[in-house]
Amino acid sequence: MPWRLFHGRARRPSITPALWSQALGYCRYAARLPAAERRALRELAEAFIRAKSFDGAAGFDVTPLARTVIALKACVPVLRLGLDYYRGWSDIVVYPGDFRVPEEYVDEAGVVHSELRELCGQSLSQGPMVLSWQTIEEETELADRDVVIHECAHKLDILNGDANGCPPLHAGMSAETWARVFRDAYEGFGAMVDESEDTALDPYAATDPAEFYAVLTETFFTCPALIVEDFPAVYAELARFYRQEPLTVLGDDA
Repeated sequence: MPWRLFHGRARRPSITPALWSQALGYCRYAARLPAAERRALRELAEAFIRAKSFDGAAGFDVTPLARTVIALKACVPVLRLGLDYYRGWSDIVVYPGDFRVPEEYVDEAGVVHSELRELCGQSLSQGPMVLSWQTIEEETELADRDVVIHECAHKLDILNGDANGCPPLHAGMSAETWARVFRDAYEGFGAMVDESEDTALDPYAATDPAEFYAVLTETFFTCPALIVEDFPAVYAELARFYRQEPLTVLGDDA
């Protein structure tokens, strides 16, 4: 009996062209990428959707658009790095708006206080990434904010240990140079915030080195000109790590 060749059913793409086009409207940088890189980003986003689970909280329904927008944004930082940089976690929880989390802190007298803190995003070590869909939608009107990229930066930061503002650097990159460049920028920026000076960068970046790196990462992909103007050495280190040049991609709108 002669052999017969049966062709397997092709995998249906998880992102339709119409859905992808709509999602690009949520990320100016992704929309400006050259066509070949947009195709690579779409393939990466589809792989991201297959690899991660998306769950709604507080009654939120994670629609195909919400899932695609989050995947697109999450894949922007790892476009030249690969999804292995998001290893060690699999869950994404999406709230309709800001959410509250319990938090403890110790005051100067050594007294422990407990309170509920409102957040629009959170990355838990080895745990889920938690996001506010309302914030994601509102950020389409804010040139320099991206909560998804911000939280993904935290995930990259903890790949090699505690969140300290230094992700695992590539061969050929100097950890000493990275540490010096970011330390100098962080200390200078913190002094400006302490003096209540107006800053182009979100003052939240002065919270600690981990938040400084996360805010700089989201600004790198949204308004890179802000970093080039105030922290050119930081921009150069971020470009080496992410292997991308947002200033070139965004051009006059950077």
